[in-house]
Order: sequence, then structure tokens, then C-alpha cells
Amino acid sequence: MENNNLLTLNKNLREEGVLISFSGKFSQEIIEELGEAVKKYLETEDHPKTDIFNVFSIFIEQTQNIKNYCVSKKEARVYEQISNSCIVVIGKAEISGKYVCSGNLVQNIDVDKLKRIMDEINGLDKQELKKLYKQKLKQDITPTSKSAGLGIVDIARKSSSPLEFSLEKLDELYSFFTLKATI
Repeated sequence: MENNNLLTLNKNLREEGVLISFSGKFSQEIIEELGEAVKKYLETEDHPKTDIFNVFSIFIEQTQNIKNYCVSKKEARVYEQISNSCIVVIGKAEISGKYVCSGNLVQNIDVDKLKRIMDEINGLDKQELKKLYKQKLKQDITPTSKSAGLGIVDIARKSSSPLEFSLEKLDELYSFFTLKATI
């Protein structure tokens, strides 16, 4: 990367309010290290403890969801491309607060299910989200599923507004999924 490109990138990140970003393969170690950096950074800005906890928690959930999706594709020929497409950004929200935005490639065969889940979550109010969260806590994880689906419900519960998401079709095989939670 040329120096002037780095300057342009820095300017663009500041204009978008980006505080922390990471692009690349998510491992458990990277998630933990970035999580600690996020917590320490927010603590230096003197944020309320609940805000720090919510940003940290949403960051962990989003990155874990991406990592788990990548791991679910480990045996597929698409694994490397999907696992190298991961990105997460934490920034200052336009009005107040923070946002956590993440993205990754998903196979088009997974898009309809993902969209259905996101639309369902966004159709619930805070009370309904709380009820769904409690139901999912009681559910057993089936052998064919990777989780009880708690993560995305928890992100929605902690978010101050409905989750923003997009699924942009790139080609016949892939779409790019973006998820943004504002705290």
C-alpha cells in the first residue's frame, strides 16, 4: 500500500467514526485480543459500564457468529474464501453511542434462511426479544445445529435500535452479509 493510500484510508476511517477495525480470518485468539482492546479503549473514554459491556458483548457475538459460520464450511472448497472475507468495525454512531458492524461472505444457499432469521428478529419489540431469549436459553442444541440461536437475539436485545443488515449478491456462489448494531 502506498503512503498516500494509507492517508486516504485514515481520513475515510475518521470521517466514518471508525475507532477499531479488523479484516481477515477470525480465530478465537484474535477475537479475545480484539475484545480486550475494545474494552480497554472504551474504558479510557469514560463510558458508562453498561455501554462498555454492551459494545464488548455485541462485538464478541458478531465475531463468534462469523467464526462459527466459517468453521461450518471447513470441509467445503469455499472455506478459504469465506474465512478470509471477515471484517468487523467499531465506531461512533452518528447521533450518540457506538456501533458494531461486521461482515463476511456467505454462500447463496444460506441467504434465504439468514434473511428470514434477521427479518423475524427485527420484527420483535424488546419484550418479545426478551421472551424469545428466555425460550432459547431453555432449548437444547440439536446435533445438526451449531447453537440455539441465542447470539443474534442477544445482539438485538442490547442494540438501541433495530439491527441493520444487508445481503449483497456478488455472483452465483456468494453474497456479502453485513450486520450493524447500534448501542
